[in-house]
Amino acid sequence: MLENRIKYRHLQCFLEVARQGSVGRAADVLALTQPAVSKKLKELEEMLDVRLMERSKKGVELTQFGEVFLRYAGASVAALREGTNSIAQAQQRGQTQLTIGVLPTVATSVLPRAVQRFRQGGVDATLKLVSGPNKLLLSQLRVGELDLVVGRLAEPELMSGLSFQHLYSERVAFVVRPGHPLLRSRPLDLKDISAYTVLYPPKDSIIAASVERFLLAQGIGALPDRIETISDAFGKEYIRQTDAVWIISRGVVAREIATGEFTELALDTKETLGQVGLTTRADTLPSPALQLFMNAVRDSSGSADRTANHSIPKTV
Repeated sequence: MLENRIKYRHLQCFLEVARQGSVGRAADVLALTQPAVSKKLKELEEMLDVRLMERSKKGVELTQFGEVFLRYAGASVAALREGTNSIAQAQQRGQTQLTIGVLPTVATSVLPRAVQRFRQGGVDATLKLVSGPNKLLLSQLRVGELDLVVGRLAEPELMSGLSFQHLYSERVAFVVRPGHPLLRSRPLDLKDISAYTVLYPPKDSIIAASVERFLLAQGIGALPDRIETISDAFGKEYIRQTDAVWIISRGVVAREIATGEFTELALDTKETLGQVGLTTRADTLPSPALQLFMNAVRDSSGSADRTANHSIPKTV
């Protein structure tokens, strides 16, 4: 039968090429040669008697058949991983491991309280928290390498096969060190940030699109001096030492704003509001341990909601 001829390596190569958009990059990730990956894709297409992928100037793109197969291939690999993990966990006297993708917006505002609440519940589980660009985390979630992603809702094209549960909404903030020259501007003109280094979200970050729309609406195009980063550790230290302006989800710096270590520029950024919540695979039910962790995140998000929706500073 056809399903007996399709091997794990066929699915692994297909999923990695779909994720990377390139046979070469997929081969590097899988530690295989490009011809070996191409051979597995060809065998898979011959068995299915359809074209799953087409090469273009942009790289490798899925056909309509490839889009359909992607969802089921990802579910199959995820189910296999869950099965092998369940055996390993059974051999470890019932201990469970949960692998959670965490975006910076919740890493400091929600997760510490959620993890503490979860552990106090007495669940026999090991937590593994993974950070990275949102697109990468969602691709890992889709193929079963992550159990859950906690952070902002992604763009619709990235949510295929995934389910989102809303917790709260938060906006983007423009923050500087206390005593920054821009704080003396009366009134503040957003275009003045062009005179300073700006820490800016990279294109693959979750807030990049909303930040770009906001700046364009204010008549600001490309910033002449900007550093693209998703590192909150670097951002916080760089702001402390320089006159740079940091464009970041407010939840990342809410504590520093509250203590006066950073100051938020008096800008109305409500149009950058984005939903923060829990993203899971749509084709699987959460395990009991994962459901308890999701409940802990949900219960811990109340104060984050108040922080994220803190009143926008008045323009002086």
